[in-house]
Amino acid sequence: MQYFSGRFKEKASDLILDFHSTIKFEERMAYYDIMGSIAHVRGLGKQNIITNEEAELIEKTLKEILKEIEEGRFKFLVEYEDIHMNIEKVLIDKIGDTGKKLHTGRSRNDQAALDLKLYVKDEIKKVQSYIVELLEILNETAENNLKTFMPGFTHLQKAQPITFGHYLMAYAEMFKRDYERLENAFNVMNFSPLGSAALAGTTYPLDMEYTSRILGFKRPVWNSLDGVADRDHVMETISVLSIIMVHLSRFCEEIILFCSNDFGYIELSDAFSTGSSIMPQKKNPDAAELIRGKSGRVFGDLMGILTAVKGIPLAYNKDMQEDKEAFFDAVDTVKACFTVFNGMVKTMKPNKERMLKACHDGFINATDAADYLTRKGMSFRDAYKITGAIVAYCIDNKKSLENLSLEEYKNFSDLFENDIYKEIDIETCVEKRKTLGGPSEEKVKLHIENTKNFINTAIENIKNYKLNDIF
Repeated sequence: MQYFSGRFKEKASDLILDFHSTIKFEERMAYYDIMGSIAHVRGLGKQNIITNEEAELIEKTLKEILKEIEEGRFKFLVEYEDIHMNIEKVLIDKIGDTGKKLHTGRSRNDQAALDLKLYVKDEIKKVQSYIVELLEILNETAENNLKTFMPGFTHLQKAQPITFGHYLMAYAEMFKRDYERLENAFNVMNFSPLGSAALAGTTYPLDMEYTSRILGFKRPVWNSLDGVADRDHVMETISVLSIIMVHLSRFCEEIILFCSNDFGYIELSDAFSTGSSIMPQKKNPDAAELIRGKSGRVFGDLMGILTAVKGIPLAYNKDMQEDKEAFFDAVDTVKACFTVFNGMVKTMKPNKERMLKACHDGFINATDAADYLTRKGMSFRDAYKITGAIVAYCIDNKKSLENLSLEEYKNFSDLFENDIYKEIDIETCVEKRKTLGGPSEEKVKLHIENTKNFINTAIENIKNYKLNDIF
């Protein structure tokens, strides 16, 4: 910060200025920087550290500068390093010595920590809104597919029948947890570092409770060292964003599989697919593949910030400016992925006939055949063994459980009667599973209703959210 320094005798090298500067990617922080400065100057005026007239002039001029930035009339300069110095320099140019009083009792260390917290809080709410949108899509699609039967898988092998609605609601649960993880991250970080100054607070009688309150925080931080050194909120939020990308990637992987020719369970809209430059028949799930790929990018952002912070001694060190690019990239990537993913999922169509046909391959009703014998009085282990032998017989004879004759069934156990065919019917297999969280229509409807309540609460949360009353 040589612009304001009397310590240095030589002009900084252009190389170090460029290497040192963050202004190339910090322009998006202008709104939050000015917000924090207004809160600080109001606090200075309230405590008579500067006059009310000076405080009002500084606030008025800061708002003018923000308007210039929003209108694209503000020129950011590398020589002033970062967003803080660029704004302060123009403030001083506009109102002279009064502008120099803004930084009384404040350091760029607590200023930078504050700006980023405000920014992260806002971005959390934006990501939450994308999650709510996706939950609405999943809920509606599930509600329309309560009787769309499909195989459920373990080890990517057909296992037991479920419905497409039940399948979609599994992902709804994942994204509900993601919403709550973001909410927790928001609450854990919701403490203001303003007033921590460089690392040891300040000798000026700041009312940190006041500035914390008007900035929308619960309270000030308890420790000034931690106030400027803390980047937990960045690490935690990117961690949650990484988990979100895991869920998006898993979903995309299955979409890619399910829309392939060999599966054909779903069809993606042409609007979210691409073709081949040489193979005219191709319809590629490029959007899903790109989202799957971009998960690695967000994971990289997380590893970057974890590695940058892990060896930093208290309190502030320049390494910490690496927090912003990592967070910016992670949150931008996640929002971009949601924008595409939500549209892709909303417009994809299940192939009900293909999924039902798939249910009749792979003996996915074998567990129900074993349960049938168990209900007739046989131990489950014996029933399991007999059913396994029946499956082996079917494979050898190219038959399914549904088209075995009763005589063939009785060759394995006299407990089999004509009612076996009803018991192994795909719809029956699904509807019998009425335990909480199961695929029966009754329980999926209950799950959908629960999720509707979750969505409504989340919508109210987002609707009522306001960062603060500075603007």
